[in-house]
Amino acid sequence: MQIFIDSGNLEKIRELNDLGVIDGVTTNPSLVSRENKPFRQLIKEICMIVDGPVSAETVSEDFDGMMKEAVELSKIHKNVIVKIVNTPQGIKAVKECTRRGIKTNVTLTFSAVQALLAAKAGATYVSPFVGRLDDVKEDGMQLVRDIRQIFDNYDFGAKILVASVRSTGHVLEAAKIGADVATCPAEVIENLFKHPLTDAGIKKFLDDWKKVRDKGLDK
Repeated sequence: MQIFIDSGNLEKIRELNDLGVIDGVTTNPSLVSRENKPFRQLIKEICMIVDGPVSAETVSEDFDGMMKEAVELSKIHKNVIVKIVNTPQGIKAVKECTRRGIKTNVTLTFSAVQALLAAKAGATYVSPFVGRLDDVKEDGMQLVRDIRQIFDNYDFGAKILVASVRSTGHVLEAAKIGADVATCPAEVIENLFKHPLTDAGIKKFLDDWKKVRDKGLDK
């Protein structure tokens, strides 16, 4: 399973990319608004850091506006994936983007039948928002299971991009289900490295090595 970072922060994207653990980036208007940088410039700079898919979102609500933005965004860099909301106008735009060879990420997907429509329209990625479903007492990961079954039943080419990830548990479940991607905030990715027994083991090894050095046996 690929791991994307869900962020517009260039420093954090660069840091995790240098560790070799991220395969792409997702952004949205909320994330971009925090960076105080022109939107298209920010997307271009992200594409210069990460050699993988970079999702950039359209904000129009109508088909013509979505298509205008989609064409403009796709010209920023070959790795840009155009993010389009899962609405009737959005699905129509996804279908047209597919016809034109523009890759898409259908966002704000909250039901398996919405995912079905996005896949039928030719979406490159479909993004179920698991954390937001959990927030309203629904089972976000069950949605991922349902989508995986539907896509496998009909051999759809769309990839499942698990979004609104809140914990390492979400990442684990997404991988067990067979999702193609999990996009995570930086802190969730950083937590994937952590386990208390790893920390305890490192401390013991270092303490023991200090004893070796104190005895002059480290040569």
